[in-house]
Amino acid sequence: MISSWRKIRRSGNKKDVSNMELSIPNHYRCPISLELMKDPVTLSTGITYDRASIETWIESGNRTCPITNQVLRTLEPIPNHTLRKMIQDWCVDNSSYGIERIPTPRIPLSSHQISEILSRLVAAQKREDARGCQEIIAKIIALAKESERNKRCILENETIGFLASSFEAFSKSSFDHNVGVLERILSALTILISSLDGEAKFYLGSNSSLRCMVRLLNSGDLSTRKNAVLVLKHVLSSDQRKMDEFSDIKESLEGLVKLIKEPICPTTTKASLVIIYNMVLSNKVNEKIVTKFIDMGLVERLLEMLVDSERSICEKALGVLDGICMYNQGREKAYANALTMPVLVKKILRVSDLATEFSVSVLWNLSKNEKMGEDYNGSGCSIVLSEALQAGAFQKLLLLLQFGCSERTKEKASDLLKMLNLHRDTVECIDTKDFKNLKRSLN
Repeated sequence: MISSWRKIRRSGNKKDVSNMELSIPNHYRCPISLELMKDPVTLSTGITYDRASIETWIESGNRTCPITNQVLRTLEPIPNHTLRKMIQDWCVDNSSYGIERIPTPRIPLSSHQISEILSRLVAAQKREDARGCQEIIAKIIALAKESERNKRCILENETIGFLASSFEAFSKSSFDHNVGVLERILSALTILISSLDGEAKFYLGSNSSLRCMVRLLNSGDLSTRKNAVLVLKHVLSSDQRKMDEFSDIKESLEGLVKLIKEPICPTTTKASLVIIYNMVLSNKVNEKIVTKFIDMGLVERLLEMLVDSERSICEKALGVLDGICMYNQGREKAYANALTMPVLVKKILRVSDLATEFSVSVLWNLSKNEKMGEDYNGSGCSIVLSEALQAGAFQKLLLLLQFGCSERTKEKASDLLKMLNLHRDTVECIDTKDFKNLKRSLN
């Protein structure tokens, strides 16, 4: 099969080439794609391929040359500059046929190059050269953003461990003097965060590192605060000791709540909620921590967010609210807020299974722990159950049991239905819009 380029008629071109075809020389075509090579590279077997094609082949797990089937001595192909120049010249010579010259590709990063960069970073760190480190890290960031191949090369050479080590080293000295390099390191870590491993978490989870991240979380610009909370989410996950140390740091909780009250973007809101959720639901949680969150107005803010928020944020906000409502102070704040019942009932069967489970759990917690007397209205019906009935909770819970749910949620939903059923005759239920066409007896 011979590939060809159909000539394109160009405006102003005197030659009529609309019905002619131009064949691509075989040695300019990639043996894999059979297309004109844009970035020819040669393997250790001596066969040349287009870089994109051969990298796809290697990334699929192959370790042999597609043509010769020989085992490759190295997986890093060598750029074939001579052939690439010949292809470019051929494109220029045939420009009248509508062929555009292929641009000279950027040479991708090699393991040797990144090793040299990291060596310079370590040397600058040992000299406590903050400015020098900033320049080196800026280079790493630029290379990582240039292409996915560069990013993979950077990750494969344990760069994230070097960056984490540098962050800890600079966190131990003057914050004001090193704030620039600390911000730059966080920026780089955020780009590579998917590969944050145990060694990196060890350095970033040190007391000095955590204290610096808290300061950046509270005093940095929007970008820095975003980077700080994203890194903290990965560092604190599943590590109770680090979580305890973090919560003991002054203004750590304030920084998280501030990102929820004054959101930067959905990503930072989610990260903050995840950290707070892990803190609130921890087996070793200090009740003082939950009290601080409540005093900062977190319950009110969560309820406001639930009125209109995307699925992921809604699930996380409900999870945090569920944890807070396990405590008396949290329930008191929820009882006092007019949004509580309408929002919780609305989220049942409307967002996701997880959101439904959290909503039912909060409703059950509030109903079970409502105090007799002051929380009951003149007709003898609890205020919580009355509001839930008016919001359509009875219908939704019945439907939830019919649709199916987890055993734990099923038990709570059944318990709630029993409590609600006792007061159905004393409260006028408002039909929920979610079930305006439902033709089913609820007796």
